[in-house]
Amino acid sequence: MRVKRAVHAKKKRKKYLKAAKGYRGALSRRYKLAKQMYVRSKWYSYVGRKLKKRDMRKLWITRINIAARNEGLKYSEFIHGLKLAGVSINRKMLSELAVNDPEAFREYVKIAKEALAS
Repeated sequence: MRVKRAVHAKKKRKKYLKAAKGYRGALSRRYKLAKQMYVRSKWYSYVGRKLKKRDMRKLWITRINIAARNEGLKYSEFIHGLKLAGVSINRKMLSELAVNDPEAFREYVKIAKEALAS
């Protein structure tokens, strides 16, 4: 008996066309183009998740740098001072402190300055 694939083939095509809904022009109507764009969109979303982490870290470092410079230290000196003092706080939390609680951030700057001086 021969294999009849119409149901499975239609199901597969329907899956890609449904996922490509909202794409412009033929990209949402033609199976081959829809499949290509679907695969590409999944790749972009994968890469985007990696870039998001990179961008957030850059933002945190920028915020810390600005706050540290207001207190008279460069970012690199500040981080080095914290490492010498044995303080283990991540950049995300330092950034939050710099923005939302400047007094607490000043305490960390004071700790870093003392560690650098000794």
